[in-house]
Amino acid sequence: MNTATAGAGSATVYGQPEASQLRRSGDDKMLAGVAGGIARYLNVNVTLVRVIIAALVVFSGAGAALYLAAWLLIPADGEDQSIAEAWIARRQDRLR
Repeated sequence: MNTATAGAGSATVYGQPEASQLRRSGDDKMLAGVAGGIARYLNVNVTLVRVIIAALVVFSGAGAALYLAAWLLIPADGEDQSIAEAWIARRQDRLR
């Protein structure tokens, strides 16, 4: 049994520290780690997030667009910038 108190800020889910920032997962990924990162951030099972994303893709075209946007805008584990931020920074440096 976990003896950590709720007010101590050391809550754990599945033996890992609670996520404080939304990041794409490097450990639990199938495509780009978006579902794994969202699941870790929301403290839910990654399968639930994947099913929701798949349902959005199948039943509306918005699911694929949202997944692509999340892949571009959410930084990966251990990274400071998202893919979009890094691309914009490179473009600005090239224009100078």
